Amino acid sequence: MKQKKPKYKQIIDAAVIVIAENGYHQAQVSKIAKQAGVADGTIYLYFKNKEDILVSLFQEKMGEFIEKIEVEIKSAETAAEKLYKLIKTHFSLLAADHHLAIVTQLELRQSNKELRLRINEVLKGYLNVVDKIIRTGIETGEFRDEIDTRLARQMIFGTIDEIVTTWVMNEQKYPLSEQTQKVHQLLINGFAKSN
Repeated sequence: MKQKKPKYKQIIDAAVIVIAENGYHQAQVSKIAKQAGVADGTIYLYFKNKEDILVSLFQEKMGEFIEKIEVEIKSAETAAEKLYKLIKTHFSLLAADHHLAIVTQLELRQSNKELRLRINEVLKGYLNVVDKIIRTGIETGEFRDEIDTRLARQMIFGTIDEIVTTWVMNEQKYPLSEQTQKVHQLLINGFAKSN
């Protein structure tokens, strides 16, 4: 099992690069194998097919993403600060890995319905973190009581997601992290109790 882990990760990391550079539909398993430095057949020891690679890639990377965000927000005292750290970490992680940004923002969206459903399952962990921040804000009185948690979650995720997609589409011509304060302020103004 321990020997499988490094190759699995190698293949995942290679898949991010190959899919980002070629697009999901043009990313052949042989190209992923070559990028990973493994034989074509080795891929099938870990994955059923290219679709399985894409879902596994998203599971792996989203798992790491959630862990890093949870570590960052743990030290935050207020819901507003937690939200700021979530936005900042989200932007920082994708800004640091432009291949992953391309895959998450563009390539995952071109997949078929069944694949999107599997990806949405993985996304639930991230959305649960957002829900906790919203609930904390309501419980502590930072956020308005009448906030619809589901709608607020969609607003937060949708806003962050669209900012990253626009950044990717503009070929990362500006620092993504510089958007953190502005995005946070807009969201907080929508949720905060008025004094």
